[in-house]
Amino acid sequence: MKEQKVLVIGSINMDLVTQSNIVPKVGETVLGTSFFTNPGGKGANQAVAAAKLGAYVTMLGCVGEDSFGKDLLENFKCHGVNTKYIKTISNTSTGIASITLSEGDNSIIVVPGANHKLTPEMVRENEKIIAEADILLLQLEIPLESVIESVELAKKYDIPVILNPAPIQALSKELLFDVTYITPNEHEQRSLLTSDILTLEEVEQIKKKCIVTHGSKGVLIYQNQEELIPSYKVEVVDSTGAGDCFNGALAYSLSMGTELHEACRFANAVAALSVTKLGAQAGMSNLEEVDIFIKEHER
Repeated sequence: MKEQKVLVIGSINMDLVTQSNIVPKVGETVLGTSFFTNPGGKGANQAVAAAKLGAYVTMLGCVGEDSFGKDLLENFKCHGVNTKYIKTISNTSTGIASITLSEGDNSIIVVPGANHKLTPEMVRENEKIIAEADILLLQLEIPLESVIESVELAKKYDIPVILNPAPIQALSKELLFDVTYITPNEHEQRSLLTSDILTLEEVEQIKKKCIVTHGSKGVLIYQNQEELIPSYKVEVVDSTGAGDCFNGALAYSLSMGTELHEACRFANAVAALSVTKLGAQAGMSNLEEVDIFIKEHER
């Protein structure tokens, strides 16, 4: 069977995670219960999610010339992600995300660091790997001009593109029309589809590309008509990276030629299973674990 090639162009971070029983108010100091570091970044999380499921994943991104950067490269290798196209940037720190976990939810501050060195020129230098991909997965934690360049090259070679528009920012209608799928959460969708640059007709056209994640409710798609694909009911331990897990699983499933409805259903299961474990990448499962989870929840 042909090995499916998923290309992820995006961010690579080290997550600095603090757990606390209390959500601190502004100006308040509270005691935490634990602290640990985890590999993260939306791009990296999505790459690892797809790789754990069995895709051949290539990551295009940047890390700093520091201990975090070295650790993250080694982590990719451990998960079978191709690191040939990850550039180490001198005199620059690796991106970090400071995450506070409390009451089953999270708050996050991201410092981009080397991620902002992923330039359009770097994307163009690696045009060959875009041309060879089965699907391209993008997010918005790298410079927007680099996202645009990636989409234009994918369009040149007729490569399907999933755009996860997070963290949300203003996007041109040209970009929205050029991608194949858009995966916002409900708040991001509201920002995208109430833009002054879109007509009502254009909003309806772009909506058909949307795969909208609604957390525990499931996923809303509009391909033929509005349809809610329900989520799996689980006990949440850590929701960090659940959306990234969904996107990585979606890219894997669509690259296999799966129909959109079934691909979303599969990605729902992968994301649901991830929140039952602690850590973004640590909570991601392999294909065998996901298959068992689906069978158990369909009895």
